Parts: sequence; C-alpha cells; structure tokens
Amino acid sequence: MFTNHFGIEIEFTGITRTKAAEIAAQFLGGRSTTGSGYYNTHRVTATDGRVWKFMSDGSIDCQRKVRGQTVSAGGDHSVELVSPVLLYREDIDTLQGLVRALRKAGGFANPSCGIHIHLDGANHTPRSIRNFVNIIASHNDLFYKALQIEPQRMRYCKKMDAYLVERMNSVKPATFAQIESIWYEGYRENRDQHYHSSRYHFLNLHSFFHGHHTVELRGFNGTLHAGKIRAYIVLALALNHQALTQKNARYKKVQEENERFAMRTYLNRIGFIGDEFKNCREHLYQHLSGNAAWRYGSRENVRSHIGRNGGHNSEQ
Repeated sequence: MFTNHFGIEIEFTGITRTKAAEIAAQFLGGRSTTGSGYYNTHRVTATDGRVWKFMSDGSIDCQRKVRGQTVSAGGDHSVELVSPVLLYREDIDTLQGLVRALRKAGGFANPSCGIHIHLDGANHTPRSIRNFVNIIASHNDLFYKALQIEPQRMRYCKKMDAYLVERMNSVKPATFAQIESIWYEGYRENRDQHYHSSRYHFLNLHSFFHGHHTVELRGFNGTLHAGKIRAYIVLALALNHQALTQKNARYKKVQEENERFAMRTYLNRIGFIGDEFKNCREHLYQHLSGNAAWRYGSRENVRSHIGRNGGHNSEQ
C-alpha cells in the first residue's frame, strides 16, 4: 500500500509564509523564491529538484503568539504547505522533519485549519472508485468521531451524501463518465470550476475529474504534530489500497456499540498491524469510547452476552 504516490496540504498559522519558506529552505538545503501570484506563493526548491509551496488560504483564521498569548495576526500569517509528489517510505522522514521544524519556529494550527491528502488516481478504475465511496460512507460516523473534525470545518469536509451513495449502488456505474455524471447530479455550477461545491466532502472526486486526477481526502484537522500527520497519511494510503484491491466493497454501516473495537478490527484488516503502526493506531483510537480488546467492553461483558445468547459466543 506504500507504493502509491500522494501529496499533502497542511494549513497552519503562527508564522508568516516568508518565515515558513525560509525554515523549509534551511531544512531541505534548498532555495526559496519570494511570494507571487494570487495566493502569494513562496516556492522552495529542494536539492532533489522538487518544489514545496507555501501559499495563502482565505479560510484560515490568522493568529500569532505574543508573550505566550494567542492574538490576531495579518494575512501574511495564513500558511498552506503544499508538498510535491511523495512516496511514503522514501519521504515520510523528510516530511515529519519539516513539520517539526515549522512547529519549533512558532507555527501552529487552530480550529480553522485542515489537512488534505491527495492520492494518485492513475491506478483507479470505475470499480475502485465505487469501492472508495462505499468504504468512506460505511465508516462515516466512526471516522468523524475518531478524527474529531472541528465543527467550523464541517462545511469543508461533509459526510458522504446519502443520495450519492444510493445512486452509486443502484446504478452500479461501469465507466468514469457514468460516475462523473452521478457525482455532479444536483449541482448547477460548471464542472470545470475549481472551487466547485461538490469538492467539500470527506471524499472529494472533483479533483479526480477536473483537477490533477487525484482522489482527495479532506477529513483531517490541521496540526503540526508530526506523529498525527503520519497517522493520517497511513490511513489515507490504507483506504486507497483497500479501494484498489477489494473486489467489491459494499455499503454497510459499521457497528459502533464499541467504537475502539470497531476501529481496531478495521485498522487490522487494512494493514495497521505490528509495532510499526502502534503510534498510528493510538492516534486514531484516542477519541473513541469502548475497549479495543473486547467487542463487548470486557471479559465479564462477553460472558454476559454469551449468556443472553444461549451460550453462543459471537466474539470471534
């Protein structure tokens, strides 16, 4: 699952775009060019030739810290880091190191900030895109609880639309053109419009059809915590891998009587196994209720459940 290319956009504030670009140039051993264009984009060219961008974003509530107090700041403190195309094994250490450097320099995220992960769409088929829709829809509530999406950001990363999911599963589109038609049903805007309203969902396919041919996941709060960012990337890559490789992912709402158990079993299923991903699992369990080890909360509850079911153990 780590062979797929991806890119990441990280929104934050606390320092200026100029400062962020300077920190990145120093960390990457590259060179920075001054801001230009509509988004006042600063470009940092690393020694390997790849370009890291630092842009403005109008949705960010600009702030900075003065003597330990958070105060309002000017628009130059609106920072969106846009990575070049990355590979997990080759680039995760560099990304995490850069994030830590930006945080040390005074950068921070507030509730207005988000993280967006773009997954290369080159290997996707109509089947895998349908799978992706059903995977996200089936886990809507669990993901939103686990990721603690900020209320003020909900309009930028809405849950999967029930009508869209129903249409995908009733029509079972076999071509990208059919999927595109269903995706844009009910919208009056021109599909070529960059900020099309359909993009503001946890799973964004507007970027696939009228962007850089990527599948975008938008359901992550902004942070400069390198470990959380790694967890988000691994989750995105694992979901993408499941969509690509599963023969037929059906829409089925996940049982949530024990949220931690539901998340643990799902993460194990999609590849979060072993010590390598222990920290990732912990970040994704953090805000969930229940017991990760026992479906019914504890050994005692399991015995009680077995008793109520006439001795049948459905824990397995």
